[in-house]
Amino acid sequence: MTISVLIVGAGPVGMTLASELARYGIPVRIVDKAPHRTDKSKAMVLWSRTLELLDRGVGGAQPFVDAGFKLEGVTFIANDRVVGRVAMDSIPSLHNYALALPQSETERLLEERLISQGISVERGVEATMIVPDDSGADAVLVHPDARKETVRADWLIGCDGAHSTVRHAMSVPFAGETLLSDWFLADVHMSGYPRSDTDASIHWHKDGVLLIFPIQPGRYRVIGDLPPTESSIPPTPTLDQVQELVDRRGPAGTRLNAPIWLSGFRINGRKVASYRQNHMFLAGDAAHIHSPAGGQGMNTGMQDAMNLGWKLALVMKGDADESLLDSYSPERSSVGDAVLKAAERLTAVATIRNPVAQQLRNLAAHFALGFTHFSRGVAEQMSEVEIHYPDSPLNGPHHGGARPGQRVPPVEGRPPVGSGTRPVFVLFGTQNSGVEHLVNRFPGLLDANIQPPLHPDTLSLVRPDGYLACSSQGIAEIEAYLGRVSGSSRIDNRAS
Repeated sequence: MTISVLIVGAGPVGMTLASELARYGIPVRIVDKAPHRTDKSKAMVLWSRTLELLDRGVGGAQPFVDAGFKLEGVTFIANDRVVGRVAMDSIPSLHNYALALPQSETERLLEERLISQGISVERGVEATMIVPDDSGADAVLVHPDARKETVRADWLIGCDGAHSTVRHAMSVPFAGETLLSDWFLADVHMSGYPRSDTDASIHWHKDGVLLIFPIQPGRYRVIGDLPPTESSIPPTPTLDQVQELVDRRGPAGTRLNAPIWLSGFRINGRKVASYRQNHMFLAGDAAHIHSPAGGQGMNTGMQDAMNLGWKLALVMKGDADESLLDSYSPERSSVGDAVLKAAERLTAVATIRNPVAQQLRNLAAHFALGFTHFSRGVAEQMSEVEIHYPDSPLNGPHHGGARPGQRVPPVEGRPPVGSGTRPVFVLFGTQNSGVEHLVNRFPGLLDANIQPPLHPDTLSLVRPDGYLACSSQGIAEIEAYLGRVSGSSRIDNRAS
């Protein structure tokens, strides 16, 4: 059997990609070897940029917002004194907050979205014996009743996590290391917590770090580092052990009860060099894993999926040249590198052991967070709205205003760029006769409706994922850019 797209892995990343392709009318199968959706909270936050991109899809981000709990800031504390605070209301987004939402709920809502699109996740189905070639991949799907199905996939995407079967089939090195320090994670109920439920708090203690993250009123996630052990696997803490660490590092009088999930883990920092190999791709944890500091992992993976989705759809529909897909890996790999380095820095700063270095850290943080510009920059980095693609091979000419590769913020009351059932570019500028010519020449690439200018006397072309592609004073450069994306410029050159 030949299928158009096979997605291996039905976590948040795989389901996000499946939903993106489905709304563009691309046939897709999505399989996962686990028999059920996760019931664990795991990744706990949806950041502003992810919510903006979810707004483009079926039903928008509102179901996620309704199910979640808005956090207004992050407070840094050292020696029981507030070092500084990062406020989320400074984020230049319609979603200027962090949304606390257990991964189990994120997955439930994504699967409901898929079902509404006519897509069913095939659970308990494991992809094995994946053999790639230049034009796709052969795979054996093992069903829950042990039945084996041999399939041919024109395109195969591995969204199957850190131990990715797809990555192994691609023979791609997963370079990096596992840190030897042990960490704990506890989802618990708490009483006596003296701080606002609308703020996460990071406690820097001489013995280590403690993060308290509200999930909903009265329920919290607590994360901290532990003394190293000789164990080959990280120990799972007891509630009493977590309580002892909260008593020592956290706010006095806080009492933990009714644990929902207790777990131990070690931090891995690993990443592939390339996310693409012919007609196979990697996304999410299959391509990059890192410290949970900053809560970027799931969001970065979902944004991998949204970056790949519109590009693959345009290529499969025949509206874009396959070279468009060459931009996926450099764009998302650069983001993966930045996230990995930022998570490593945050972890290193939080776990400083030298007393003098700890004092210097606390003073420097207090000083820096006192500047609005600095704290706003931290909020924009955490929320991922500052992600852009300055070195993307898709960046075209520039004339005034934002530079190609930068995010174009959504505007309240206006449908976000990329919403709807077609992955089309959108032109911002002044209506003129040349626009109709462009729409007629590139009907599968360009939206017929021109939007208000982003910059005076400038035509700006915005990608389906809301990033600026190019800007120009005239139609000719926009036409040339779309010609390159469609592949027609190469055809024209050969013909001439």
